[in-house]
Amino acid sequence: MIKTRYLVILLVFCSTGLLAQAPAWGGGADQTDLSFGFSFSYVKSNYKIFKKPDWRKPFFDSGTNRYITDSLNSIGSRSLPGFAIGFITRYSFSDHLEVRVTPSLVFADRSLDYNYLTPAQNTTKTVQTTTVDFPLAFKLKSDRLGDFRAYLIGGVKYSLAVGSKGSSEANLNPLDKLVKNNAGFASYEAGLGFDIYFEFFKLSPEIKLSNSFGNVLVPENQPFSSPISKLSLHSIMFSLYFE
Repeated sequence: MIKTRYLVILLVFCSTGLLAQAPAWGGGADQTDLSFGFSFSYVKSNYKIFKKPDWRKPFFDSGTNRYITDSLNSIGSRSLPGFAIGFITRYSFSDHLEVRVTPSLVFADRSLDYNYLTPAQNTTKTVQTTTVDFPLAFKLKSDRLGDFRAYLIGGVKYSLAVGSKGSSEANLNPLDKLVKNNAGFASYEAGLGFDIYFEFFKLSPEIKLSNSFGNVLVPENQPFSSPISKLSLHSIMFSLYFE
């Protein structure tokens, strides 16, 4: 009986000690107005396609004076995976609002699938891109609950292509030409995430959607760009931020 009493008293003291334990410091990330960090991201990108009224018609090549494709049945875009690495600069206005700049190097290809009346002509054009993204976002944070905090994020970014391939395609067969995107374009972003506080750092898993403004297509008179009036880029990004 005495042993049981001692055990109960010990459990009460241990439980009280655990409940009174201070939340993790998080490496001091929230202790100053200005802080820095880095990020790793998984990216999936695809196009929203706006077709011309006569997009189905065969393509007539003036160089050979003949039609070089059959009629189109469909044009689609599949999501392709990519990744990004970046840095964080964060400035806090208050305990619930901060502004964040997260320049990143993004490796994310995009694809366009062309299906023709003659199946043998079906082809996929991959737009291979590496961009430097410059996002500016506002982060609205909830109250901290222990070692967790939820947040919403929204803002804009500018993407600039680097290392573009094929600066000149004048001598290529029209069927070998690639679909080109603008070297620079802007997008809007929105997402949500969680701040998780550890003893020496803060980890923030985040999911974010991004859609480009305007038209990212470079219009050209070739079989794969001519049927399209506008391309809009849609991306989903899952990121891990370390501060």
